[in-house]
Amino acid sequence: MIKIGRSYISNKKIPYIIAEIGVNHGGCVKKAIRMIDMCKRGGANAVKFQSYKAEKIASKFSPSYWDLKKEKTKTQYQLFKKYDTFSQKDYIKLHNHCKKKKIDFLSTPFDDEAVDFLKNKVPAFKIASADITNYPLLRKVANTKKPIIISTGASTKNEIRNAIKFLKKNGCTDKKIILLHCILNYPTLDKNANLLMIKDLINSFPRNMIGYSDHTLPCKNMYSTIMAYSLGAVVIEKHFTYNKKLTGNDHYHAMNENDLRNMLSGLNKAKALIGENNKKKPINSEKISIKNARRSIVLKRDIKKGDVINKKDIIPKRPGHGISPIFWDDIIGRRVKKNLKSDQILKWNDLV
Repeated sequence: MIKIGRSYISNKKIPYIIAEIGVNHGGCVKKAIRMIDMCKRGGANAVKFQSYKAEKIASKFSPSYWDLKKEKTKTQYQLFKKYDTFSQKDYIKLHNHCKKKKIDFLSTPFDDEAVDFLKNKVPAFKIASADITNYPLLRKVANTKKPIIISTGASTKNEIRNAIKFLKKNGCTDKKIILLHCILNYPTLDKNANLLMIKDLINSFPRNMIGYSDHTLPCKNMYSTIMAYSLGAVVIEKHFTYNKKLTGNDHYHAMNENDLRNMLSGLNKAKALIGENNKKKPINSEKISIKNARRSIVLKRDIKKGDVINKKDIIPKRPGHGISPIFWDDIIGRRVKKNLKSDQILKWNDLV
């Protein structure tokens, strides 16, 4: 179990839900505040922004890696430059509004200055998939001693293992590192989601909690996130927008308030269906079924005292109040010590 902000995260609860506003606010603080309110109403545990400056994150010659039909900007630098307008004062306004609304404020840092600014404002740090090999940034974040949620899109297990080792070397602990399965495509096609990788991460990194950062296109029932939870994800992160019809950036693969609400409803239903028993055994509600739905050995005809039971005299019938058919072969050849009627449930004290 790990505590982040107002929530305890464990596999006994529904996932900690991070609604990633990112830069879908378009550089408007009022819009960002309105989106925080929408995320709170939808049931998210946290909202997440992105703290960067274009010149510190990408070369002017960095090519795109997204669907250019959805986002027409051709270089990463140009895209980042569009949305790096928020000042520290703006982030403080967003942080204070989150505090007022009782929803956790997160923002992914992309440089050392962002870490320094955010370290006293976020309950945990979220690291993007692309920075799993950015050791200077990992060192800076690990030194804060805060929990770290790190996406693993496009990573090998050795890269993940090495990143964990490096984080621990610089002040973090296994219990404070949460790994998110992620596919680094925007959007991620359903056939590429590979949710079974969640199980592989759970088995390969048993000392860490595992979650899922989803880039698939949202559907009415939010199947990808529900399935991720059923496979063991304890954190769910997904991009959030106020209008899914907007083009560009992360709007086209983001959920809206209604999707978020549907996801929360689905997660609660999934939790009820999954239950808390991870070992196969009868549960309390089945006791009456064991007693009444299983079978007993029942007489097919009237039998007199002293008669020997043969297989033509008996039949397995419900309920299971008498001798179980497990003992079928043991009953054949036994004598009865009193008169018994047809369809009577046989008891051990009926036998000699």
